[in-house]
Amino acid sequence: MSETTGIANQASSPLSLKGMDYSVLQQCMHCGMCLPTCPTYDTTRLERNSPRGRIAWMRAIADGEMSVDKAFADEMYYCLGCLACTTACPAGVDYPTLFEAARADIEQAEAAGHGQRDFWRWLAVKTLFMRPRLLRFVGRVLRLYQWTNTDVFFRKIGLMRLAPARLRELEPQTPRVCAKFSHQLIEPEEKPTGESRYRVGLLTGCVQDLAFSDINRDTADVLLANGCAVVTPPVQSCCGSLHAHNGELELARELARRNLDLFDLDSLDAVITNAGGCGSHLKHYAKLLDGDVKYRDRAHAWDKKCKDIHEWLVEIGISPPKGGLAEQAVTYHESCHLCHGQKVKAQPRELLRAIPGLEFVELPESDWCCGSAGIYNITQPEQAGKLQHRKVEHISKTGAVCVATANPGCHLQLVNGLREQGLTVEVRHPISLLAEAYRRSG
Repeated sequence: MSETTGIANQASSPLSLKGMDYSVLQQCMHCGMCLPTCPTYDTTRLERNSPRGRIAWMRAIADGEMSVDKAFADEMYYCLGCLACTTACPAGVDYPTLFEAARADIEQAEAAGHGQRDFWRWLAVKTLFMRPRLLRFVGRVLRLYQWTNTDVFFRKIGLMRLAPARLRELEPQTPRVCAKFSHQLIEPEEKPTGESRYRVGLLTGCVQDLAFSDINRDTADVLLANGCAVVTPPVQSCCGSLHAHNGELELARELARRNLDLFDLDSLDAVITNAGGCGSHLKHYAKLLDGDVKYRDRAHAWDKKCKDIHEWLVEIGISPPKGGLAEQAVTYHESCHLCHGQKVKAQPRELLRAIPGLEFVELPESDWCCGSAGIYNITQPEQAGKLQHRKVEHISKTGAVCVATANPGCHLQLVNGLREQGLTVEVRHPISLLAEAYRRSG
C-alpha cells in the first residue's frame, strides 16, 4: 500500500475512543467546574449525567475496563452536546472530540438499539440530509401540505389520532416551510451598489434553506449593505454537523468535501454562516479531514476563512443603519454552539445595540440551552421540554416583545415554547432585524 493511500484510508476510518490520542482523554482534572453549567446534571444531580462522569466512562472504555453497551449509549444520547462545559473547563478539555468519538463507537457497536430508530436514521441522516435536491422536494411537499391547510383539516377531523403517539406530539411543531428557497431569492453572485470591499461566500444550510430562507436573503442584504459581494452556490449540501454529532463521521467527511469543492476559496475573503450550530462544525473541517491528502490543505484554508455573520461584520466594521425600527424591547438567546462552540458572544449584542429604536434587555441565563440541541427535542422530549419551559420563563420576565436568536433549531424551539405558554413574543434573527433597519434607511 502506498503512503498516500494509507493516509487517505486513515482519514476515512471512524474516530474511536480506543484509537484516539490518549492525552485527550487525560485532560479532565475531575475538578467539577463543569457541573453547575451542565443542564442534565442540573436536572438529575447524578454524576453519570455530568461531563466529568461521562468522560470517566469514556476513559474506562478506552482502557478496556468497560464496553460500549446500551447503558453507555443511553447516557451519551442524553447529553445535549451543548458545550457549556467547554466554556467552564479550566483545563481546556476537548469535549467535542470525545463526544463525537463516543457516539461513533456507539453506532459502530450498534449499541443504541434497532427497529424504528434504524429506519428514521436511514431516512433522515443517511438519505434526506445527504441529498439536497431530495430534501427540497420533500420541503415542497410539506409546503403544499401546510399551504392547503391539510394539516389543520387532518387535526379537525381527528385523523391525526391514528398516527403513533410520538408523531402526534411532533406534528404541530413542524416548521412552516417557506414559499421560496434560498436559490430562488438569492442570485449566484450579487454585488453592492457601491464599491466592493470584500468578496464572500454565503452558506445557506439545509433546515435554514427550507424554513428560514428569508433569513438567508436578509444575510445577503446585510453583507451587500456593508460592501461585500456575495457568492451563493444554488445547490448546497448539509454542513455535516447532524452527522458528526450522531456518530456518522464518514458521512460528515463526505459532506465536508462537497462544501470544500463548492467554493473557490482563493477568490473569497470569507465564507459566511448565519446558523450557530452549523458554524461550530464548519469551522473544524481541518480536524475532520486530518490526514486526507487531497483535502487537508483546503480544509485548513476553509477553517481560517469560515466566519459567523456577526463575527464578520464586527471584524470589518459595520455600517450603522441610518433608519431604525419601531421602539421596542429586544432580548437575546444565545445559541449554545455560537457562544460555547464558536466563542461568539459580544458581537450579536453589539449589532443589536447598533439598531436605532431597539432597547436591548439582557436575558437571564442567556447561554443556557433551550433544549433544541439538533434533534434532542425529538429524541429526548421530556428533558428538552423542561429546558424549553425554563427558557421561555426567563424570556417572559424580560418584558421584551422580541427575542433574537441565531440558530434555526433554537428559533423553532422558542417559537413553539412561546406559543404553548400563550406569549406573543416575536422570534427574529439578529441579522433580520438589522436588514429591516437597512431597508427602512432606503
